[in-house]
Amino acid sequence: MSMSETKIKLCGLSRKEDIEAVNELLPDYVGFVFFKKSIRNVTFEDAKTLKEYLSPKIKTVGVFVNEDIEFIKRLVDDRIIDIIQLHGSETDEYIEKLKKDASVPVIKAIQIKDESSFSSSLCKNADYYLLDSGMGTGSTFDWNIVKDKMDSLGKEVFLAGGLDPDNVEIAIKNLKPYAVDVSSGIETNKIKDIDKMRRFVNAARRIRNE
Repeated sequence: MSMSETKIKLCGLSRKEDIEAVNELLPDYVGFVFFKKSIRNVTFEDAKTLKEYLSPKIKTVGVFVNEDIEFIKRLVDDRIIDIIQLHGSETDEYIEKLKKDASVPVIKAIQIKDESSFSSSLCKNADYYLLDSGMGTGSTFDWNIVKDKMDSLGKEVFLAGGLDPDNVEIAIKNLKPYAVDVSSGIETNKIKDIDKMRRFVNAARRIRNE
């Protein structure tokens, strides 16, 4: 996989201003978080309204933690989300049922702590993996743990966890992920910051187009 293919995902959008920013920047994906414990949580109605403002050029990812499948299916059926991202203890059986009810791609997050993180967390029914240090931690994990294992995972990888405008270029150079995923790294005081969003997107595009 060449660097030129690295996609960009800006996650945790919750305001109309966030949508206006991404409509200008045109990342490949944006994420809506449906998890009540998150400061970035949005309701079904919030997401529906935000989606109406969103450029059709951008795919929407719904982020869930051990969510009821019926709720996810409603979001897919109403075309509010295009892709499902799972951050809980969801099993292969859960993903199999989910994909029967909501036939869109599924991203399964894997929390990377050490070498054993892979064997315990892989779900073969997922379409993509997302490597993270833990949902919403805002910190990077040790990239050396995964550097030589990316190709062996057998699926395209979204890289998350502590990415920001200053380290996204080195992340793409070192790991060559399918996509880079950022949330807190483009915020100031827990609110999306258009300047940081622009810097992140520009940095990712600069390295992927070299």
